[in-house]
Amino acid sequence: MPDYEPTSPPACPEGAQPPTLTAEEEVKYKEVLEHFSKSDYVVPGVEKGELMEEEQFWLSYECLLRYLRATKWNVALAIERLEATLKWRREYGLYSHITAEYVKPESLTGKAVIFGYDVERRPALYLLPSRQNTEEPPQQIEFTFFMLERTIELMGPGIETLALMIDYADRANKSPSFNTSRTVLNILQTHYPERLGRALILNVPFILKAFYRLITPFIDPMTRPKMRFNPQVVTDGLFTADQVVKNWGGERDLEWDHDKYWPALIRMCAERKAENLERWRSLGGRLGLKEWDFKGGPAVASTAEASGKTQDIAVSVVEEGVAVA
Repeated sequence: MPDYEPTSPPACPEGAQPPTLTAEEEVKYKEVLEHFSKSDYVVPGVEKGELMEEEQFWLSYECLLRYLRATKWNVALAIERLEATLKWRREYGLYSHITAEYVKPESLTGKAVIFGYDVERRPALYLLPSRQNTEEPPQQIEFTFFMLERTIELMGPGIETLALMIDYADRANKSPSFNTSRTVLNILQTHYPERLGRALILNVPFILKAFYRLITPFIDPMTRPKMRFNPQVVTDGLFTADQVVKNWGGERDLEWDHDKYWPALIRMCAERKAENLERWRSLGGRLGLKEWDFKGGPAVASTAEASGKTQDIAVSVVEEGVAVA
C-alpha cells in the first residue's frame, strides 16, 4: 500500500535567519505593534471588534513587516491597510463560511493544485483554467483564496511568498473574465502584499496575451517583473525536476485523483496550522510573535538532518502514475 501521509516543506538551509531591521525600521515596526497591542484595541467598522485569537496569530512579526514594506515604511498607511485587511478577512468569511466543505464543489476537477516547492522553498500553486467546472463568481473567487490560504499554511520557516503556476493548455476559452481577474488582482494586491514570489504562465494563446496586456495597468508595478511567460522552469533553474510536473518540464506525473488529493491536503494543512498555533501559544500567544519561531525555525533543519529524510513536497503520492501534491 502506498503511503498517503504528507511530508513537510523543505528544510531550512544552514545559517537561515529571520528578517532583521535597521534602527529606523525597528522604531516604525514598534509603532505598528503598539497600535494593535493596546488593551482596548478594536478593529474599526466591525461588530465585536476585539481581536480574535486567530487574528492575533495572523498579526505576526513578519505580517506587520509585509505591510510596512508594501507601504514603503509609512506607519499610518501600514496600520490603515492592516485594519482594512482584518475587516476584509472577517467579512469575506475566511474564519467562518469559506471552509473545505463549502469550496469542495470547486475542487473536484483539480483546477487549483498545490504541488512541490521551487528552488527557494516556495510552495507552488497551480491554476489550470481548462479544468473549470463551475460558473463565474463568487464561489470561484472564494475557492481561489481558500487555496491561497492553504498554500500560505504550507510555507516553511523563513518563507513568505509562493510560486504561482498558471497553465492555459487545452481550452483557454475557460479563462476567467476580465472583471473576475481584476477582482482577484485587487484582493491579492490589497490584502496579500508581499506574498507573490513569482508568477509563471504557460501556453498563453494570442487572445490571452491581449488579455494580459489589458489587465497589466491594474497589476502593481512591483509585481510585473515577477511574471514570466512560457519559462523553462528546470533549465532556467527555478525548480528541480523532482519538484515540478512533466508538462512544466519536470519529472513528476500528476494525474488528478480528488478522493486521494483533497483529504490529504486538508488534513495536512489542518495539522500544520494546529502545530504552529500550539507553538505560538507556548511562546506567549500574542500578536507580533515571529513566524520563524512558531513554525520551528532552525529546528526544522536540525530535525531533517537527524532523521536523514528528504523533505521535498507538500503531499507526495505515487501509485501507477498518480501523484498527489
